[in-house]
Amino acid sequence: MNKNNYCVIMAGGIGSRFWPMSRTAHPKQFLDILGTGETLLQQTFNRLKKICPEKNIYIVTNDIYKNLIFEQLEGITEEQVLCEPSRKNTAPCIAYANFKIASKNPNATILVAPADHLILKEDEFIRIANLALDYTSKNDCLLTLGITPTRPDTGYGYIQFLESDDYVKKVKTFTEKPDLELAKKFVSSGDFAWNSGMFVWSLKSIQKAFETHLPSIYQLFYDERNAFNTEKEDLAIKNIYAVCKNISIDYGIMEKSKNVYLISADIGWSDLGTWGSIYTHLEHDENKNAVVGKNVMLYDSKENIINVPNKKLVVLQGLTDYIVVESDNILLVCKKEEEQKIKQFVNDIKLTKSEKYY
Repeated sequence: MNKNNYCVIMAGGIGSRFWPMSRTAHPKQFLDILGTGETLLQQTFNRLKKICPEKNIYIVTNDIYKNLIFEQLEGITEEQVLCEPSRKNTAPCIAYANFKIASKNPNATILVAPADHLILKEDEFIRIANLALDYTSKNDCLLTLGITPTRPDTGYGYIQFLESDDYVKKVKTFTEKPDLELAKKFVSSGDFAWNSGMFVWSLKSIQKAFETHLPSIYQLFYDERNAFNTEKEDLAIKNIYAVCKNISIDYGIMEKSKNVYLISADIGWSDLGTWGSIYTHLEHDENKNAVVGKNVMLYDSKENIINVPNKKLVVLQGLTDYIVVESDNILLVCKKEEEQKIKQFVNDIKLTKSEKYY
């Protein structure tokens, strides 16, 4: 295993679309949302330690989740957990990891992955990840893992690439969540991939990209570079995040850089972004209901996703295409096709109800 390979897990999100199971204090990356016996964070960590030394895996999270990280990942050190004092999107998160790694190994090659994605074809993912790490260690480029689309999904971003015989293809354009007609055209054209939010690059290439496209963020971290891996790091990070721009790596760097490439992959991927996406990955009964919970009785009900505690007896009659979730004395009943309203429900709850409900 190459000692220059590093992985960065982004684990700071609050997962509000998975309310009421996912709350600010305990978001979805820390949940066993599919009933596998492992949380999404644990699955991600265990997958990535097959492509780089375990000590080379860094987890970037919010201050309030530090204890959860140590509870769920045995054997990691304080140095591997990077705590952000506030949420400033993915660019500062990645910049923090870059400078942390730079203080240890300027020759690093890095794979960045969200903590809360599902990958069913793990062996294929590991093969692709190793190809990508090897390629970026030898070439000055920013690589993204594109997912071969299986349907015209409007919930994902799309990446258009230039056709070539090489397994690494140059990226032409990025498009955020298109409407259905456009998504159909993208999928039928054959030269688009879903944007997985996973990236691979050499430390040198990504630092150069920050310096070029996000110089203000780069300079903030550069000025504090001697604080990393010392007792001064916490104060340095607080100072940086107090003034740092809130911006995504996609918008800040990937969409602006000229040396962006893609490897298309079929790895059984889902970003598990909504209850609807969870529904597709759970077993269904004969009426296409996906049920998590041992005491659920259904009558004249079909195509629902139901997630309730095992000790709770739930009887449902006459429901079709609904989300029914109970967690910590909160019950959500919502049409599957209108699940985008869940974020609005949470915003309304923040305005009118106690903090314990969100």
